[in-house]
Amino acid sequence: MSEPIIEVKNAKKIYKMGKERIRAVDGVSFTVDKGEFCCLLGTSGSGKSTLLNLMAGIEKLSSGEILIKGESIGKMSENKLSKFRQENLGFVFQSYNLIGSMTALENVELPLVFKRVRGGKRKKLARKILKQVGLGGRMQHKPKEMSGGQQQRVGIARAFVSKPDIVFADEPTGNLDSHTTIEVMDLIKAMARKNNQTIVMVTHDRKLSEYADKIIHILDGKIESVEIVEHDMVRGDGGCGSSPEGTSPPEGNGDDLSTAVEQSPPQDSSNTEENKGIEESNEVREEETNESN
Repeated sequence: MSEPIIEVKNAKKIYKMGKERIRAVDGVSFTVDKGEFCCLLGTSGSGKSTLLNLMAGIEKLSSGEILIKGESIGKMSENKLSKFRQENLGFVFQSYNLIGSMTALENVELPLVFKRVRGGKRKKLARKILKQVGLGGRMQHKPKEMSGGQQQRVGIARAFVSKPDIVFADEPTGNLDSHTTIEVMDLIKAMARKNNQTIVMVTHDRKLSEYADKIIHILDGKIESVEIVEHDMVRGDGGCGSSPEGTSPPEGNGDDLSTAVEQSPPQDSSNTEENKGIEESNEVREEETNESN
């Protein structure tokens, strides 16, 4: 049995508004195992995003404890917590949160800059992962020159480039159309499975929650129920489970992450550059083979 990488113990978050006390998170306890895809599912105002922020150390607990990799994040100083996040956590945001003055390549490099990875290696890693998410031809584009789906792929690449143990995703497809949503979810799941990374995702969408291994239903700041999702194993390597009904799971050997993009319905002719990026992902595998030799 896998060891928990996240432990939430009687977590509470109380906001004071005048004389009123709002219990946004009210005595929540659960664990998330290493390599598990966990979904916090609930309606708007249920407390799910507050809970994610507490787990990521973005907000402070009113009481209780949250352990990540055995360390209590509430007991860390701001400097230690900041360093801990840089070394162990990645983030995918609903609004992408890309820096508008930077290219896709530069945005993806940012986590590596904070980790003090040298320039040459930094660019190599950023280029590699942008090719893997199908953006090999868009590396020098700035956010305003890309569609929402393309921007979110940059966000995914940025979250995964430093290979964090845990990736937090807050409504990662909230601003995307249905076809692009499938592409993005397939990419997130495939990348996490490849490196045995843990995903904690917040969503209000029941269909998207079915990508997860564990669904924690949140209502009024409390856990209403916990659901374990049994996925049909559709790949030879036992990696990715089945996608929600009506979608096509990625095929192949698990190393070609661009297959999730290839299997999705085409958007329009503006995706020509993305297709070039998909083809270039084959070059990445060849480079890795040569390096290993």
